[in-house]
Amino acid sequence: MSNVAIVTGGTRGIGRQIAVTLAKQGYDIAINYRNENDDLESIKEEIKKEGRKIYTYECDVSNFENTEEFIKKVIEEFGQIDVLVNNAGITKDGLLMRMKKEDFEGVIDVNLIGTFNITRNVIPYMIKAKKGRIVNISSVVGVSGNAGQTNYSASKAGIIGFSKSLAKEVASRNITVNCVAPGFIQTKMTEVLKDEVKNEIMNQIPLKRFGTVQDVANLVRFLVSEESSYITGQVINIDGGMLM
Repeated sequence: MSNVAIVTGGTRGIGRQIAVTLAKQGYDIAINYRNENDDLESIKEEIKKEGRKIYTYECDVSNFENTEEFIKKVIEEFGQIDVLVNNAGITKDGLLMRMKKEDFEGVIDVNLIGTFNITRNVIPYMIKAKKGRIVNISSVVGVSGNAGQTNYSASKAGIIGFSKSLAKEVASRNITVNCVAPGFIQTKMTEVLKDEVKNEIMNQIPLKRFGTVQDVANLVRFLVSEESSYITGQVINIDGGMLM
């Protein structure tokens, strides 16, 4: 039986590349989506090209009942869950003095509470199997903070605390929990930035380049592999040396 990986927010950007990379490693893939779109159809085709199965389910990670049903359906489809990558996330940037309450709560609901919702429903299956790999996608701003991102930084810092605590709870069951904290990664979200903003960011990166989605996917691939079996409760920055 093939190993099974859930990748939330797996239709585009970092999540999509993680899903494809794990499929190439022989994993069958389950992803959630919010709306039917071209990205959803193309990721299905890409995973199938790798000879792997893909299961997709409409699920809002901030809704506990939604996530409960999603995980039940994954178990019905595949019978097991070996890897969970909590990648789903949103941004609603702005200075705190102008930030609306719903913009703060919305980001926390998806990024942090969404991570809890999915993990809470997956962990009983991993405990029963006495094995599992959980990788939570945080951010360097969860470590350093960033002006204009109090909501996003708080959510990503929360994921770090959540991951370290869970790692201690489940280590005896051969389940590892780690965080990946990307820096500036080239995605559709970052393409819209002005050149002067990009240059300013580049000057803060010792390696003098932005990261790629494949860079992040490669790290996740390692953390879910047997080679990483003695690593848990860690936060690994993947940022070209931006934070040292």
